[in-house]
Amino acid sequence: MNQLNFNTKKRNFKHLSEYERGEIYAMIKLGCSISSIARHLKRSRTTIYNELKGGRVEQIKNGHKVIVYYPDAGQRQYEKNRKNSKKKFKVLECIDFIKFVEKSFKKQCWSLDECYGRAKSEKIFKNMVCTKTLYNYVELGILDIKNTDLPQRLKRLQKSTRIRINKRKLGKSISQRPKHIEHRKEFGHWEIDTVIGKKTSDQDVLLTIIERKSRYYKVIKIYSKSSKPVNDALLDYIMESKTKVAEVFKSITSDNGSELSGLCELESLVAVYFCHPYSSFERGSNERHNGILRQFIPKGRSINDFSEDEIMYFVDIINAKPRKNLGYRTPEEIFDEEMDKIYSTSGVA
Repeated sequence: MNQLNFNTKKRNFKHLSEYERGEIYAMIKLGCSISSIARHLKRSRTTIYNELKGGRVEQIKNGHKVIVYYPDAGQRQYEKNRKNSKKKFKVLECIDFIKFVEKSFKKQCWSLDECYGRAKSEKIFKNMVCTKTLYNYVELGILDIKNTDLPQRLKRLQKSTRIRINKRKLGKSISQRPKHIEHRKEFGHWEIDTVIGKKTSDQDVLLTIIERKSRYYKVIKIYSKSSKPVNDALLDYIMESKTKVAEVFKSITSDNGSELSGLCELESLVAVYFCHPYSSFERGSNERHNGILRQFIPKGRSINDFSEDEIMYFVDIINAKPRKNLGYRTPEEIFDEEMDKIYSTSGVA
């Protein structure tokens, strides 16, 4: 048959249907050639060839490997290709958002969810994809972010049961703390802890405090893990509030560490409560933020290696991260808003 009497009508491009795949399977079984199948279905030989290639299945017959075509395999391959093409097309639709995610992740240390939540709350982009899709894009290599770049979940190892020696009671227990503080609705309630680097006596230590409602994080470098430098540093920070101390610092919840044992001396300024022994979860916000800080200052690294300016830079990054539990606002924004409320009443009787 030459081109003059070729009677296959030109048709608009259309994907093979499941019925057509069944016909291909039946004709292959009958020993038909690719050309005859193409003429019968009014398709190009390339279409039939690609379908046979995509629907190949390897089987063992009489101890030998043979390649056979199955329409189900062809359909699965088609659906997979369609799914991938849709993903790529969706990426092109929201390329500005993708660039924003990659930049925020790398430069500002935001999580993928923080990128999505902030962009959505600010209505920055017309086209976006959700957090789950962003993680899928990382898996597929679509984003310029590797799986190894994602923050790892902490491994919770089951601790062996052992008898612990009770720490001495330092002051008022957290069980005496007013219940409303637990709900984080009122500003001015803080948690406190210390972060150490190398475990030697000549090492600086970080005093970390966090305001429970705003999650605003403050880190102060002190020269020793003992009660005097802790109290001195905390007192200096409290007194920065001057006449508004009672409104900015209503309570502090502390660990039972010996370096925090002197906090009771500050009870004339602020109510102090101590967690139960070995119950760091009772200061959940502080523990979590100390974990984020460890991304910049790994455990075992000397605190002496970091200047106060570097530490302040790390803390600024942490306070500028939009949080899901804050409606994707940042701790810094909430803290500044609360402080403005307090100081705006200075001249009010």
